[in-house]
Amino acid sequence: MTDWGIERLDLAAYVERIGYGGRPDATGATLRALHSSHVGAISFENLDILLGRGIALDLPALQAKLVRRPRGGYCHEQNLLFAAVLERLGFGVTRLLARPDRALPRGHCTLLVQARDGIWLADVGYGGQGPLEPIPLTAGPPVRQGGWWYRLDRDGDEWVLRAAGPEGWPILYAVTPHPYRQEDFEMASYFTSTHPSSPFTHDIIVQRNTASARYGLRGHDLTVERPGGSRRRRTVEPDRLVGVLATLFGIGLTDDEARALRSACPQPLVAG
Repeated sequence: MTDWGIERLDLAAYVERIGYGGRPDATGATLRALHSSHVGAISFENLDILLGRGIALDLPALQAKLVRRPRGGYCHEQNLLFAAVLERLGFGVTRLLARPDRALPRGHCTLLVQARDGIWLADVGYGGQGPLEPIPLTAGPPVRQGGWWYRLDRDGDEWVLRAAGPEGWPILYAVTPHPYRQEDFEMASYFTSTHPSSPFTHDIIVQRNTASARYGLRGHDLTVERPGGSRRRRTVEPDRLVGVLATLFGIGLTDDEARALRSACPQPLVAG
């Protein structure tokens, strides 16, 4: 069995970071509140990859970055941190690797969570079209979260998560409820953060979801999506990039990090 080191979690600091003031019990209501608070407070981002730092998944490193600093992270960082929080509160957690596309290897980190009153698929680290709250692990009618809709389907031994879009119900990912070890996540994260085919190694990718809008920054191209399919796009000039990261995504960079990021991504993309 993998030792995830959850005793090293500073639960009080995490609760303060996400602004959670509810009950610390292992119920579905607490899980929903924690999940939505986390998604609202900690943005999805890949900036450390572009800064040449790589991604560390041990709990002290995750806390130093996501809890003690105003930074975010991608799926492995966010969901492994969230898993430690849930286990400290008494939830049962199975850390999973999912296929974003069935033609791709298992590279996305997500969580199966056992609460006192049910089993849930939880994912605070998807970004993009990711859920605001956990989704009950049952194949059934769509679930509404703010202005967004999600659905879980069962296909053999896999659970398939879908999000409603203008053209129907595209798959976000498919996952089998099989536990993985820390080394498996290290390998998947290393591929995601280093391989030339990974989009995270080329451009800024920062995302934040709310009940009424999805905000996405790809390179210097900022998109705001509203329920119903409306989208607004604009180009963020290099001298405004750090300000947008801070005000819209809650990401604070040091002066050295800001200079390094401008050097790594100096030219804005042309919005089309």
